[in-house]
Amino acid sequence: MSRIVVPDEGFVPAPVVPQPNIFPMSWDVRTPKLAEIYERAKVQVWNPSDLPWEGLDPGAFTREQRIALMYWWAVLSNFDASGPPVFAQAMIHAFEVHEEDPIRKCFFSITRDEVNHEEVCGRMIQALVPGGPLDFAPKSDLERAALNNIEWLYHNGGRYWSGYSRAYDKYPLAVIFTSFMMGEVASSTLFRGMASAATNPVFQEAFKRIGRDESRHLQICLTILETSWPGLTEELKVMISKQLRAGFVFLSMILWEPPDQFWEVPPYFRENHRALIDIARDAGLGVLTYDAQAENWRLAIARVRKIVERWGIEFPAIPELDIEGVDVGDIDAEDIIPVF
Repeated sequence: MSRIVVPDEGFVPAPVVPQPNIFPMSWDVRTPKLAEIYERAKVQVWNPSDLPWEGLDPGAFTREQRIALMYWWAVLSNFDASGPPVFAQAMIHAFEVHEEDPIRKCFFSITRDEVNHEEVCGRMIQALVPGGPLDFAPKSDLERAALNNIEWLYHNGGRYWSGYSRAYDKYPLAVIFTSFMMGEVASSTLFRGMASAATNPVFQEAFKRIGRDESRHLQICLTILETSWPGLTEELKVMISKQLRAGFVFLSMILWEPPDQFWEVPPYFRENHRALIDIARDAGLGVLTYDAQAENWRLAIARVRKIVERWGIEFPAIPELDIEGVDVGDIDAEDIIPVF
């Protein structure tokens, strides 16, 4: 039998691992509530293949309706399809800075959920318009307008990713988590409303399950922020105020319509966007009207405002919705962090 060797001069200390690094490993738990949320996430996991896809008959829609429905799912994919790499990077960062074990696992669970959401977007698009959103042959002005709008969307999505990729070198976790919270409040509001308004069973069930995931993601963000916000410096509070404005600017593309800041789109983009969304709504997708979307945004923003002002964080002005607040200046690609 082998025996333990103890050198006369003692054991040689191992070199200190340069940081940031995922090593050395530890599994400390400082926030039991996050561990409880992660356990719930494991129980609530679902498979997009189990959605009632037989209820999505492309032949039940006109060609224009199929294009418009595909367009909306492509707009959603600008956010949901970026979710897996965004939260995967957040998870890796959490390992590198040695966040507690439940935070790392919660980010893993969000990443897994976002892969499901991204898969749903892809399946919907392919079922409605094979080759969509980019590799189909447009046959009418409406189809060419949809394709052109999607190309501009992905151009802006690329600008977002370039900025987000550098966020961890620029912002502390308290700022980044606040940005995530803005996205989760907005998305849980969006999908809850659409699940009620949609008439197709596949749309209803997809929105119901995605909405449940987003509500859990919001609980994760709020729990993390309860421990991150105490002791915020005035400089960080100013950063957070600007991030809240950035969240409105970025997420309005899916929750309402794009404001003038950040979004690089041609002058006809918004009018064509509205026309396509109107057709998708009439096809039973469950998209709220322009005014109802604006009211939904106001409700979501009121929730966020109530949360952040408890910690002395000034809420930014949202003049597009007649919401007063502090002026945080211009928003560009480097300021955009939020995602669904």
